[in-house]
Amino acid sequence: MTHQLVRFDTSALNKAVVGFDRFFDDFEARFATQISNNYPPYNIVKTAENSYHIEIAVSGFDKDEISVEVDQNQLIVKGERLNDENLNYEYLYRGLAARNFIRTWTLADYMEVEQGSIKNGVLTINIKRVIPDALLPRKIKIVD
Repeated sequence: MTHQLVRFDTSALNKAVVGFDRFFDDFEARFATQISNNYPPYNIVKTAENSYHIEIAVSGFDKDEISVEVDQNQLIVKGERLNDENLNYEYLYRGLAARNFIRTWTLADYMEVEQGSIKNGVLTINIKRVIPDALLPRKIKIVD
């Protein structure tokens, strides 16, 4: 199966909605960079109705070389290798990627990043949708 990237012209939508121009520009820019940058590989898994986790291949990185932060509605994962220049050896072949990376995801409303863990070279970040009680459907009592 092949996937074809189709460019969507948002100028027609900008005529019909007010204040979404920045949203469309951000979406387009983010989508373009995510397509061209596929390192490190990752999975997004829906584990329940309101629970998700992101699995990111971080083989070759130590736990202290990975940072996970949430800034407003952005989940930002960074991998920064410590200085390898002081090694007493040289690589004859280096098949494992060891380059630094920054990977971001835009979180929907009411998404809370709970925790992260690394096991077998995979960073797993747990995310849960927590909808405020005020926004949940509620029954209205009917009185006589």
